[in-house]
Amino acid sequence: MITHEENEMLCRVGKGTVMGDFMREFWTPALLSSELERDAPPTRLMLFGEKLIAFRDSNGRVGIMDHRCPHRCASLFFGRNEEGGIRCGYHGWKFDVEGNCLDQPNLPDKNKYPAGVKSYAYKVQEQAGLIFVYMGKRDVPPPMPNLEALIGDYPDSTVALTQRDCNWMQALEGDVDTSHLGFLHMGGIDGEALDESNPSRYTVINKAPQINVTETAFGTMYSASREAGEGEDHHRFACFIFPFWVNYPGGASLDKGVTLNGWVPIDDYNTMIFNIDRLRGTPAGKDGLKYKDGRPVEGLARPVDYLPTTSDWQGRWRAKSNLSNDYHRDLEWMKRGSYTGIRGIPLQDQAIQESMEPIVDRTMEHLGSSDRMVMLTRRRLLDAAQLFRDKGELPEMVDKPELCNGTAGGDIVVERGTDWLDVYEKVMTERFGPNSFRRDAAE
Repeated sequence: MITHEENEMLCRVGKGTVMGDFMREFWTPALLSSELERDAPPTRLMLFGEKLIAFRDSNGRVGIMDHRCPHRCASLFFGRNEEGGIRCGYHGWKFDVEGNCLDQPNLPDKNKYPAGVKSYAYKVQEQAGLIFVYMGKRDVPPPMPNLEALIGDYPDSTVALTQRDCNWMQALEGDVDTSHLGFLHMGGIDGEALDESNPSRYTVINKAPQINVTETAFGTMYSASREAGEGEDHHRFACFIFPFWVNYPGGASLDKGVTLNGWVPIDDYNTMIFNIDRLRGTPAGKDGLKYKDGRPVEGLARPVDYLPTTSDWQGRWRAKSNLSNDYHRDLEWMKRGSYTGIRGIPLQDQAIQESMEPIVDRTMEHLGSSDRMVMLTRRRLLDAAQLFRDKGELPEMVDKPELCNGTAGGDIVVERGTDWLDVYEKVMTERFGPNSFRRDAAE
């Protein structure tokens, strides 16, 4: 259990908060690249409680800046995106993507006014179909994290954004709480009837795994271990990577899956999920959990339907199924075995996480051995954020992104009794090369 004060420290992300200042020192995904068109009107954007605008200029460069014009604080959302900059609708002052003031057309003598006044703009980088922003204090941002899912060119269909009406940490904790899979998502399913080629079946057969956890150079990781076939063990792996990333086990084997969730705080009470599955829609990634007769398992693989996008601060990627309509739960399906009657893994998670209130009171919890990864990850984040507050030190992986090389989530079946870290190190070495997983940081 953590204290009320620690819970506040963990959850609050505004400027000047312990966790907010810590998280700003990392590159943060803000939008899909495809969400911004050249010379199109700016988009309202909120990150870490800050009201921003985002736009793409005539040359294709992206700007993310405070929405207030530094002249009279009118919102640049009502400005015009034109010829390499955003022009304020109030007095016509114009700023480029770096915040430089390009024009002050209402001033007859511009030399008497500080023409060098800047809008507060953040550093931006585009990679792998995403727009990232650095909101920290360094003049030169750190390198991008070396995570497989963030390298290369991919279609938009491999990324799904969804806003959740709850704090970022309780959303992230669902990703590292593996034992809920056999209940929330697969309750009522007969594991013995599932296709034996998919090792995920063992998560249904045995709903009480042994949870192995360790600290790593990049954050934390777990293995949920179960007995599998005769003389075999099943391991289900996931990694937490500072400050809000999780390689989740998305149904693929440990040696193939390319998954990553980014749990990005919009503010203290809302989160944008960047759900990345680079095999989504490909032959290697299209098969879900099935029964032995070939039928798909009901209610798992259902994409989220979205409300129309609006121009307000939180008007993007909102699910049609939400608290106001009880997530369109199917009560008849509940009678047949579903724990919630809510269809689709993302919506099932969303309903549970939002049901905890916008910020869960963790002092009311009663944690058990199944929560070891949740407990370790909270402690790792709190310790890292306080170290940055007190001494200005960040995790080593911020400036050494190669320490994130050997991260992946997925399932694997191995000979019974094989050490879980040995299993992981072997697969990462075969997949990414020697020394891709720094074992010494996990011991």
